[in-house]
Amino acid sequence: MPNLRQRSYQKELMDDLNCQGEMLKQTLHELKVINKLLGGNHVTTGALQKLLTKNTPYHIADMGCGGGDMAVVMANWANKNSFNIKITGIDANPNIIDYAQRNTQAYSNIDYLVANVFDPTLKEHQFDIVTCTLFTHHFTDDELVNMLQNFQLIAGKAIIINDLHRHPLAWHSIKWLTRFFSKSPMVQNDAPLSVARSFKRADWEKILSLAGIAKYSLRWFWAFRWQLIIYK
Repeated sequence: MPNLRQRSYQKELMDDLNCQGEMLKQTLHELKVINKLLGGNHVTTGALQKLLTKNTPYHIADMGCGGGDMAVVMANWANKNSFNIKITGIDANPNIIDYAQRNTQAYSNIDYLVANVFDPTLKEHQFDIVTCTLFTHHFTDDELVNMLQNFQLIAGKAIIINDLHRHPLAWHSIKWLTRFFSKSPMVQNDAPLSVARSFKRADWEKILSLAGIAKYSLRWFWAFRWQLIIYK
């Protein structure tokens, strides 16, 4: 087990923006299943429930959208609860965006943009809410400070972050779960590494302070998830 007292900055295989093919497809499929089984989706939709009002249209950016699974979760949740939302999934890997477009072609309120979160042109886009699910742990503390400051420029109402809690039980659980049930070498490598790269409360408090952000809510949810809502 790695030293979990501080965040790991070891790169994941998925951080390679050129990753593609069957391994990528298998990885995205398994991540969808894992996220659903471990109950992580409600962390994001629960935050939306606090922020949205009915009969008001909202444009939501899903940063690091992956295969579009969270976009689908948000779209289905909004339809079920009579909220009016449009979602733009954003990812720097064009191969992932191609997969997401095929994965969500039945949803007219979901579109996509290939862009890096540090691209200055991203500031030309405006959204009501920016969401990130299992995305922020891919970056260093310094990168996250820059990222959050950029997100504040494009989010009119709030930023929602759903990410992992760095904890030995979380690390051991996902390592054994993926070892026995995953068919993807990328998932077997990246899933426990994601936990090692994730956050304790003190990490988020430091990052938010450095970014000059004081108005936020940070809550812990089972199983080992943080819900961070940054208010404008």
